[in-house]
Amino acid sequence: MIKTLQISEKEGWDLAFNALVNNNTSEENAKEVADALISAEFDGQAGHGLSRVPSYVEQLTAGKVKGAEAPSIISSKGSVIRIDAKNGFAYPAISLALKEITTTCKNFGIAAASITRSHHFGQAGRHVEILADHGLIGLMFGNTPKAISPWGGTKPLFGTNPIAFSTPREGEAPLVIDMSLSKVARGKVMVANQQDEKIPEGWAIDSEGKPTTDPKKALEGAMLPIGDAKGSALALMVEILAAGLTGSNFGFEASSFLNADGDAPGVGQLIIAIDPSFFAGDQFSERTETIVSSILEQPSTRLPGNKRLEKRKIRESSQSITISKELFEKISKLS
Repeated sequence: MIKTLQISEKEGWDLAFNALVNNNTSEENAKEVADALISAEFDGQAGHGLSRVPSYVEQLTAGKVKGAEAPSIISSKGSVIRIDAKNGFAYPAISLALKEITTTCKNFGIAAASITRSHHFGQAGRHVEILADHGLIGLMFGNTPKAISPWGGTKPLFGTNPIAFSTPREGEAPLVIDMSLSKVARGKVMVANQQDEKIPEGWAIDSEGKPTTDPKKALEGAMLPIGDAKGSALALMVEILAAGLTGSNFGFEASSFLNADGDAPGVGQLIIAIDPSFFAGDQFSERTETIVSSILEQPSTRLPGNKRLEKRKIRESSQSITISKELFEKISKLS
């Protein structure tokens, strides 16, 4: 039985922030990372939350992640911005990208930012939700270290390659769709491995291509894609958009996000913002609510992301986070 404890939002944030600052990370970057990790915890995404701190610190100590590096704009032409994360954390680079394209999109109707030499970027949905909060549609594509084999193959080549979409709604929280292209996010397997729990069959295969319920063997093998061959094709698409288009490493070229082995992962992200008013005038909101209401008219339906919002409300009301005692002690020693 895993021993757990509850900590306040501030305690969790301080744990992450102090562990990072005490291990070669600037205060500005540590704030960005801590914000993202606590946001993931509140949304019920523990695989992108505090569980990441030990591996982040391991990589900071080895110099695999440059915690003091600030992202910079390589170029800005028309409505396209290129950003270099400089092998630091992804979150500061994403914040810079969102700030730039939010402004640019209001002028051009559409804007995009590419991010190169990047790292693990957590909840993709969190980032595009910020665009929706500004009245914009958001799209995000990011590649990750190899985890999915080409359809018919047994060796990982593509990342789990999350994609996210967000749209503003009239008087409601934004609609956010956030998914990895593996049947489950690899972070869930990582958490199961940390807690010595089995995973359901159908999530992954081992290094010999056989189905496995052992998370350690799954991490050594490959994740299975959503939709079988179609999911594998989508993973290829994201590799080209997030890595090929940004000049970054493909999944099979990137080192792991989970340990200090190898060079910096050097993966990429692509973020696109769209101003609906440029395309649909004042009709967009009405059209969106029409399809949403048509979905919700049917019994037992719900919108994508609703569970995330429910978990967020629960944690916001309690202002507490549940983590394992072992993880708490591990991070405390790093702080």
